[in-house]
Amino acid sequence: MNPLIALVGAFLLAGNAQAAPAPEPLPAIETPAYEVKLTAYNAVAAQTDNDPFVTASGAFSNPEVVAARSKDLADKLPFGTIISIERTAEATPTCGLNLVAHQVGYRVIADSMNSRKVNQVDVLLNQNDTVSHEGRAVNPSLVLGICDSVTIHVVGHVDLKDIPKTQEDLARLVEGSTLAVR
Repeated sequence: MNPLIALVGAFLLAGNAQAAPAPEPLPAIETPAYEVKLTAYNAVAAQTDNDPFVTASGAFSNPEVVAARSKDLADKLPFGTIISIERTAEATPTCGLNLVAHQVGYRVIADSMNSRKVNQVDVLLNQNDTVSHEGRAVNPSLVLGICDSVTIHVVGHVDLKDIPKTQEDLARLVEGSTLAVR
């Protein structure tokens, strides 16, 4: 018999070998969540400031990925924060999130709202990407309406110069990596 095998066998039989402890599971990362009012807007002069194609952060007003937050949420949702949106309340006549959810997806906070708005997130939607509602093609911002009791989850942060251009790219960034949550 090979002397090395005999030595290892004797060591194991003597009870001196101890199994390595199982690694502790990593604790679940709890991301910040906030209950807010959710609305939508379009990149048009009547709904923005001087330049509807540039957000308050200086980023391009991309209706695929941009959202604005009320100024009172600036510390909790700084520019570059990536959020997911969850409707926790039952459907109401003023909230059509379920009808435009496919256009909402993940969003990057890159804009801010008028100071009279509080505890609110406003998603930028493309007014030309209409939604069928009651048999008519309607601006998705109008279909979304006003949604109370919406939960915003912080799922990461992106540098403003690196904001993805499409919803698919933003989803891939969020779901395929470990983004830093602030």
